[in-house]
Parts: sequence; C-alpha cells; structure tokens
Amino acid sequence: MTLAEAVGAARDRLAAAGIEEAQRDARLLVCRLLGGGPELLLGSPERQLTAEEAGKVEAAVDRRAAREPVSRILGEREFWSLPFALNAATLDPRPDSETLVEAVLAQTAARGAALRLLDLGTGSGCLLLALLSELPKATGCGIDVSAEAVAQAAANAQRLGLAARARFLRHSWDDGLSLAGGSWDIIVSNPPYIVSAEIAALAPEVAGYDPAAALDGGADGLAAYRSLIPAAAAVLAPGGLLALEIGRGQAGAVEELLVAAGLKPLRRARDLAGIERCLLAVASDCGRGAKARKNAASKAEESRG
Repeated sequence: MTLAEAVGAARDRLAAAGIEEAQRDARLLVCRLLGGGPELLLGSPERQLTAEEAGKVEAAVDRRAAREPVSRILGEREFWSLPFALNAATLDPRPDSETLVEAVLAQTAARGAALRLLDLGTGSGCLLLALLSELPKATGCGIDVSAEAVAQAAANAQRLGLAARARFLRHSWDDGLSLAGGSWDIIVSNPPYIVSAEIAALAPEVAGYDPAAALDGGADGLAAYRSLIPAAAAVLAPGGLLALEIGRGQAGAVEELLVAAGLKPLRRARDLAGIERCLLAVASDCGRGAKARKNAASKAEESRG
C-alpha cells in the first residue's frame, strides 16, 4: 500500500463512520504516524508502507472511527502554534480557548514587563505557556487539583523551553491561593462550565475523552465561577487583569459574580464563531471595589472553614 492509498482508505473508513472531516483526519493521522506532517502526502504519495506501518495506521484509524479524537490518538494538540502533549487528566485544548490568549495580549501594553501570571485549573498548561511564550520577562504559576495534569503541564513547559519561568502546583482554588504566593498581575482560567445535564449530549470526542472534572460546571454551569472568582479577586494585584473563558450565554451571569467580588468587568471577547467566549475584568485598589473584594475573600475563607 502506498501513502496515497493509505490516506484514501483511511478517509473512506472514517467517512463511513460519520466523521465530518474524514479527509483531514485521515491525512493527519497517516502522515504523523509515518513521522511527517500533511506535506508528506504531497511530496511522497507513492511511498510504500511497511507491514508494521500499515498496522499502526489501521489501529489508529479504528480508534478514530470509534470517535476518539485525533489529538488523543497522537498524544498531542497544537495550541497557539505550540505543541502540547496530553494525558487523560488534561482537557484537550481547542481553538476557542485561543480567544482568551489573544484577549489578554491585546490588553497587555507592557509586554516586556516582569509580569506575574497565575493559571487556575491549568490542565496541559496551554494558557499559561502560550502567554509566557509572548511575554518574554513574565513568570507564571499554574495550579490544578490533578497530580497527573500538573506533571503534564510541567513536562510541556520543559519541552517548550519555558520551565525556567513556569512552575506548577497541585492545589485547588477552593482552598485559597496563598500557597501560590503573593499577588498576581494577570490571572487566567478555563474552568468547567458545562451544565451537568448537558454533558452526555456533547460530541463523543468530548464527552467520552475529556476528563469530567474539566467539563462539569454543576446544575447551571456556574459552580466553578462562584468559588474561583472570589479566590482570584483576593490575590489579584491592584489594576490586575482577570480573564475567564465562559460558555455560550454565560457572560451576564459571570459578570454579576465579578461585580459582587469587587472586580470591574472590562470587555467580552468573541471566538471565531462569534460566540462570547472570554470575559476580562480588572481589580481596583480603592473604594467599594476593594471592600467588596475583601468581603468576598472573607466569605470564601469562612465557607472553607
């Protein structure tokens, strides 16, 4: 079997299984498994596959036909033009989340400053590491409740040459953020925001392979924001920026939580589909804003006690 024939057979198998982007997925799977990118098909369509290579391709195509995502089969996903390795404890980064990175950078005038970044629920580390790749003097910390996710994020930082400026801790924002240390100029998060009852109806690639803890936002999808926002407000530096990814239709409700925590909603950012995907808010160090942040932090501490 030639490379072109292998891609064609994979395409037909995936199309028969109902995969919408059958040609794209077939080309990506076959070429990556053979050690190249999609350009391999253009340059060497007549290349003969060995029996071992053909077996690997067949096994991978079977997995994709069963609706396992290409990124899970290959073990990595490109995000912000950077390669991120994945494991079972990490959310599969998606282009929608690049909206948050773009919005934060657009709001950051002093990109050469020694900024301190905090990523809540870091997963693969994609948000923090993408931002550090664009902010050369910034340092950051990512926290996650999963030890496996923390290990994966640290490995990604090492692979991307960012380990000297990034650290990762196993921790929960529900327990407060003092462990992370000090105050932060920029805090980012892509928390779970899917309504619990809607998870089963998600695409099989999501419902069956992303960790439930990274998806389930409770009965109304807002459970994580109710605890995350006061915790973040308590450690956000005066004038600091909080950027949150949100689900469809959640902007108004999350903005109310931001205001209750003493933060000032700044703007909403839309993804490529036109959906409001990210909220930006800033911290104030004076007046009612600072008082509200202090009260929100106190209430959060009382609830933990």
